[in-house]
Amino acid sequence: MVPGIGSLKQRKLVEYFGDACAAWAAKGAELAQSRILNEKEIAGILSLRESLDPSQLEKNWTRQGIGICGIDDPDYPALLRKIFDPPSILFYRGHMIGDSLNLAVVGSRRSTPYGRNVARSFSEQLARCGVSIVSGAARGIDTASHEGALAAGAGTMAILGCGVDIAYPPENASLLERMIDNGCLISEYPPGTPPLPGQFPARNRIIAGMSVGVLVVEAAEKSGALITADFALNENREVYAIPGSVFSNASRGVHRLIQQGARLIGSVDDLLEDLGLSSFDTQVKPPQSLSPDEKKVLAELSASEPIGLDELVIRLNMAASQLAVVLLQLEMSGYVEKFSGNRYGRVAKE
Repeated sequence: MVPGIGSLKQRKLVEYFGDACAAWAAKGAELAQSRILNEKEIAGILSLRESLDPSQLEKNWTRQGIGICGIDDPDYPALLRKIFDPPSILFYRGHMIGDSLNLAVVGSRRSTPYGRNVARSFSEQLARCGVSIVSGAARGIDTASHEGALAAGAGTMAILGCGVDIAYPPENASLLERMIDNGCLISEYPPGTPPLPGQFPARNRIIAGMSVGVLVVEAAEKSGALITADFALNENREVYAIPGSVFSNASRGVHRLIQQGARLIGSVDDLLEDLGLSSFDTQVKPPQSLSPDEKKVLAELSASEPIGLDELVIRLNMAASQLAVVLLQLEMSGYVEKFSGNRYGRVAKE
């Protein structure tokens, strides 16, 4: 947590001196003798030590509900510890979900309604099957992913590019508070650290490192989600991709991932099968409230006579793209079945 000194050097210092306290208390000559730091870095530590009291800082953070987890702590996420450059220290608010079956769901901040609906639906269904959703709490796909997991009543983890005491983006303040109550906010940056641009690519390695795989929902050609996918590949984690419209710039990065070998995901069942979980269809579905659009569509469907998509568009006076998203949500929730010829019917109650 010393500015300008990365996690690799921090770990080397701890290994050299035996523990973090000894490394912090080391004299300038001892730090120089370790040959881990340069003169500027040593001067930075000595200067910082004059103005900081670690024990008082920890007390202040505890009062704010902020926890600290070192790399040797038993609660430190086991998967994250295995990556090339794991953070020496994690700061968190909420409850650490270290060794669950974690899946990262990421995508563009400038997402489309299709992308957000898919991210929300997939995350909710996966969470109902015991998968913990990891994302970055950014606008767009990240936000939708967290919302989906919370809708399932499950915990979700947000990896931040700022201190865990800072609500960023500001409009997600209430969402972040909900995650503290049912999940966790995590950062390698000390409390009070502002959201600087250079910190977000670095946090993407933590998103990938904490997860068995990364699902990319939407990504433009230069999206930060592709950085997360690259980190996953470098750590031999799976990369999954959901295709979008060939006319959408928001899906060009995803399509490139598929060309390069990412596994194309067409349904939640595809993911569950790859993760070694049973099909969502065999899961017990807890009661869930339907949106007004879902109720409207469901009322038009019959269990005995499937209706074509074009006919539904006319009957409901709803845009085809919007209707397709609603039908996908109903299908994943077990209310609707899709038949050949782009026809849909209500699932008969036994």
